[in-house]
Amino acid sequence: MSAPSLVWFKRDLRIEDHAPLTEACANGAVVLLYVYEPDIIGGEDFDADHLRFLNQSLQELQETLAERGGELICRVGRAESVLEALRKETGFTQLFSHEETGNALTYARDLRVSDWARSSGVRWRQYRQFGVTRKLKERDGWAARWNVMMAQPMELAPKRIDSLPGVKDEGICGPERFSLQARARTLAQVGGVIQGRLLLKSFLTERGAFYQSAMSSPKSAWTGCSRLSPYLAYGNLSMRHVYQALKARRQKEREQKAAGRASPGEWGKALSSFDKRLHWHCHFIQKLESEPEIEFENMARSHDGLRENEFDQERFEAWCAGVTGYPMVDACMRALNATGWLNFRMRAMVVSFASYHLWLHWRPTALYLAKAFLDYEPGIHYSQVQMQSGTTGINAIRVYSPIKQAKDQDPEGHFIRQWVPELSGVPDEHIAEPHRMTRDEQSKAGVWIGETYPEPIVEHLVAYRHAQARVRAVRRTPEARAEAQRINTKHGSRRRSERQRRGDRRFARQG
Repeated sequence: MSAPSLVWFKRDLRIEDHAPLTEACANGAVVLLYVYEPDIIGGEDFDADHLRFLNQSLQELQETLAERGGELICRVGRAESVLEALRKETGFTQLFSHEETGNALTYARDLRVSDWARSSGVRWRQYRQFGVTRKLKERDGWAARWNVMMAQPMELAPKRIDSLPGVKDEGICGPERFSLQARARTLAQVGGVIQGRLLLKSFLTERGAFYQSAMSSPKSAWTGCSRLSPYLAYGNLSMRHVYQALKARRQKEREQKAAGRASPGEWGKALSSFDKRLHWHCHFIQKLESEPEIEFENMARSHDGLRENEFDQERFEAWCAGVTGYPMVDACMRALNATGWLNFRMRAMVVSFASYHLWLHWRPTALYLAKAFLDYEPGIHYSQVQMQSGTTGINAIRVYSPIKQAKDQDPEGHFIRQWVPELSGVPDEHIAEPHRMTRDEQSKAGVWIGETYPEPIVEHLVAYRHAQARVRAVRRTPEARAEAQRINTKHGSRRRSERQRRGDRRFARQG
């Protein structure tokens, strides 16, 4: 009888298009493992709501594997220690898993596991999950390789799984096991493959018809965006699954249009726009894969010291709680805290506001948002926070006006009044800037600026001009200009035309 194999589930909680599972099951008996790692769960970017979504996904995975004869084993501990214990218990000689581009903790963990595997005589076979290339030397040709990978046939789920019997299972562990305080989120998304598939189907057949125009407003984006990000982040759906479903939908739309039966809505634009965002998903993760230091350090080191020594804790706490006196910022932060989700444009705005208006260094704000975002994906997260903070050295300086965003994206104030109820009586013409109302107007609206709702924490134009001047001063230095060339060579996308460059800039602004 040959030795069993071990499949290590991480952020790939599914059985379809799961090459490690398929390959391992083809070899015979398997041990199916998920490890709760206390040092990662106790990390400053981990939240109890991440655990909730993860556990919902694990519960469904457990049931799905059981239908095929498989048994998911959950253990608690450092990965290499758990693996060594299981090696002694079961005698497995091969370890199967997906590659992961995570935070510094998972990176260090993988290095330890690699050392353990070599010293223990275990062959560790890792498979790509996203269009991210390890040890990438240059970006040229990256997009073409992404397309090739996503066009490959999906791995079929094994029909029968021969699980090794008698292996101790510690079961699914709740937040109390790790001293985590659960969030009270009534509108948070539910984990699992079933929910992910339902969302993908509804987006490609109904909800996505006006995706390109709906994505910018936090109100329309709630249903108009795909909402698939947490299901990709935890691997309930594979990127290839989503991309191929999109590809099939685009082909169907082309055929219907040719036959004069195009679907109502703006499907051509919507599907094209969604296609770009799937590419950009892996494009940003590739940046962290190629330069893990950007989780902690400015991508452009010429920007070191720009904000780090001027951090204002009171401003930070006001931003976190959504009490800055800028209704659109406050509504977005409160909505995020309550639901775990915010559309891309508003994510960019709240980071821009923290970085420019409040002059807060991006690292503390990034950590707060990492815990708040249910769909936290480290590769995308740190690249985007740095881009919106102006510390990449290559992206345009984008200072979002929270007043303009309120007028453009929520002109009737529905979103603002939903999340900032103290402004419910403020008329539309003042909802973006309630502090400009007279005392009589405030009395009629039932709000008193400085009492029931705060005055603006900073003056918009003064803060905007101050921030822009300071960042531009750094970027004008010869060191910053030279460094920008290096960064662009390493991380910049390879765009072929000015038209594409304009489209990419629009994406960066809209998301």
